[in-house]
Amino acid sequence: MPYSRRVSTSAVLGLALAACSRPSQSAPAPAAPPDPSPAAESAPAPVSTPAAPDWLVVDSAARTVTLSLESTNPGNQPSALINGHRAGDARIVVPVGWTVNWNWRNGDSTSPHSLVVMVQREKIPLEGGRPAFSNAMTRTATIGLSPGSTDQTTFVAEEAGWFWLLCGVPEHALEGEWVELRVDPDAKTARVVVRVKSEE
Repeated sequence: MPYSRRVSTSAVLGLALAACSRPSQSAPAPAAPPDPSPAAESAPAPVSTPAAPDWLVVDSAARTVTLSLESTNPGNQPSALINGHRAGDARIVVPVGWTVNWNWRNGDSTSPHSLVVMVQREKIPLEGGRPAFSNAMTRTATIGLSPGSTDQTTFVAEEAGWFWLLCGVPEHALEGEWVELRVDPDAKTARVVVRVKSEE
């Protein structure tokens, strides 16, 4: 028993000496106060909005949009492109009642092309037909205009709806030579919406 008591006393004494010889630990630093700025709030990351393309010019006061359009054939696409787009991957949005001026050029050095606005149906038409709005087409829509030709037209987007802006030369639209035109009753200005292609 006395031996056991001595061990206990020694153990206690050893622990006390060890505690005294240990370097003092500093208290943990207080947490920084929360940042009151709006950036510190858990808001979603900003989404970059592309600037309007230089081929679309808006005059909101006059309720007019001017489009500079060009058909080109880079050779590595299934069809010619309209301002670099095809198969509906771009949509031109125009408010109802706005005037649309377009300046168009056939930049394809090998093939005739045209443009015509047509009401969207279940299927892309074989060739250009009656335009959805008066004057909403280039000359000779089904024959097309020769390489290097230009044309101008003006029409009023007087009715809301979904339309194709397509090449009227037979089979060109079927191959993908078209973009969308949306005449939107809720739009406040004209703009272009580009569909982001999903990565495969």
